[in-house]
Amino acid sequence: MDSLKHVEANLLSEVVSAAKNEFHDLLESLPSEIGSTSDLLYLYNGFWYAPEDLEGILAAQQHFQAQDTDIILVTTPKSGTTWLKSLVFSITNRKQYTVSDQIHPLLTTNPHGIVPFIEQIYYDNTNPDVSHIPSPRLFATHVSYTMLPESIKTTKCRIIYLCRNPKDIFVSMRHFGAKIISPTNPACQLIPVEEAFNKFCRGVTWFGPFWEQALEYCELSLENPDKVLFLKYEDLKGDIISQLKKIAVHLGCPFSLKEETEGVIDGIARMCSFEHLSNLEVNKVTGVRSLWMVDNKDFFRKGEVGDWKNHLTDSMVEQIDQVVEQKLHCSGLTFK
Repeated sequence: MDSLKHVEANLLSEVVSAAKNEFHDLLESLPSEIGSTSDLLYLYNGFWYAPEDLEGILAAQQHFQAQDTDIILVTTPKSGTTWLKSLVFSITNRKQYTVSDQIHPLLTTNPHGIVPFIEQIYYDNTNPDVSHIPSPRLFATHVSYTMLPESIKTTKCRIIYLCRNPKDIFVSMRHFGAKIISPTNPACQLIPVEEAFNKFCRGVTWFGPFWEQALEYCELSLENPDKVLFLKYEDLKGDIISQLKKIAVHLGCPFSLKEETEGVIDGIARMCSFEHLSNLEVNKVTGVRSLWMVDNKDFFRKGEVGDWKNHLTDSMVEQIDQVVEQKLHCSGLTFK
């Protein structure tokens, strides 16, 4: 028995090694460019990826098997991902965990530790066992629809896409990059803001271009609204209650009149608010990490709409407005 396990372990090691070599060869064949934190990004199928993200999503394409009850949360980085994870988890698990429950997972665990990224799961382990996760399984990703595992597209699982004003995305991403760079690592430093902004407008950013991804999911939500729900960050901030109702209906678990009158929806909104989540101990302490090597506290900054007005110059605003008009004018997609 021990010898059989040894043989199986060796075979697995060889398979993993071969996959790593194959991926390394792929990277060498792809166009690459320096990203906003001096990291190399690689262009694959029209989108830019950090190598670990690309490796993870390619492995997921091979091995991830979606279930009809799965829920997939999609965002570009810095578009409200942490917020969306907490909201959807609270909605789908409200029978098990009420917002007044002292053992509610959000009180002790960062949302990224509750709802994992598909690309991270499959980077950490190229073929993990996720079948044990109770239904409905919640997963998140930053990738375009074309890059999703095929089973997500062919099953009845639901997708929620959260979009945000690209001006606020850039500003938030810039601040986030400043938090995660290593002062002692010259290979991981912020590039000048003007250069980073020009790259963002060209789409050279984590999982970019933003425009193509947003347009893709926007069109899908119109073609197949039962499959894809398209939300805007600004609408969540403006009328959280109506947006929570919309999410619950899309996921097949609408709020009852009794829940509404008892304040369940309001309770979820308060539980998942920026003010509440950012002040929880688990999200304030340095060294507590749920995603990659990023401190939980670094996922919280302001959570505001329109902060770009405090950071972008007039010429930057004009430039990004021109890109939005060029890329999205036919979609009817606009930003506040």
